[in-house]
Amino acid sequence: MSVEQIKAGINLYAILKNLEDLVEYDSEVRGLIKGKKISIQFTVKGGPKAGVIFENGSCRVVKGKIKSPSVILWFSSPSHLNKMFDGNANPIPLKGFTKLGFLQNEFTKITEKLEYYLKPDEVSDPDEAYVEMNTRLTLTVAAFALPEIAMYDAEAKITASHIPDGTIQLEVLPDGPAVHLVVKDGKLEAFKGKAERPDAVMAMKDFVSANDFLNGRSNPFKAIASGEVMIKGIIPMLDNLSLILDKVQEYAE
Repeated sequence: MSVEQIKAGINLYAILKNLEDLVEYDSEVRGLIKGKKISIQFTVKGGPKAGVIFENGSCRVVKGKIKSPSVILWFSSPSHLNKMFDGNANPIPLKGFTKLGFLQNEFTKITEKLEYYLKPDEVSDPDEAYVEMNTRLTLTVAAFALPEIAMYDAEAKITASHIPDGTIQLEVLPDGPAVHLVVKDGKLEAFKGKAERPDAVMAMKDFVSANDFLNGRSNPFKAIASGEVMIKGIIPMLDNLSLILDKVQEYAE
């Protein structure tokens, strides 16, 4: 599987997934879709498919094809999709020409805000609200990128095969965001929220600690030794997952 194919999966299934939280937690973005009902199908030839659904002031991002999308955006290859995410290409609209105004205006503003929150190095003096949003979104990217990397990256695939079946939870304490991954026969599936009975847990003590850890600014061993990051349960599950997690930044750049 090519790097472009893995990146395309991450862009659709992990980066776009953040639109859900962006709409929920950013009032400016929520205002852009107020009263709108529109769905966008992203289709990559020989690659991933995903749908973005805006309705009742909220957003859902789902894998695969969605029913009766308002807009269909087609991409000739995974590389074509990735270039669009980098701002170097345009999609090919197959349906929804009357909705192009939304894509060029509101949707563009939404994706620009998403990019802003996902690039903390370009923000000189981030406030508490920014740190919390960046942490929330970065956690989602990590969780939903992991299945793609574990499935298609040769090294990560071997590592994933050594993870015992079960559920791994990543969370921000005391009541911050959480995600969990279900592992079965070396395959990973990501979900938002807490698991009912996780077999292994990695908990970051607050948003600041989580932000440093997820953005690679803290040493993992020191973070665990100091209590900034706490682990419990079946530790080999977390050890192997961490090896795959190290690859997320490589593909998400």
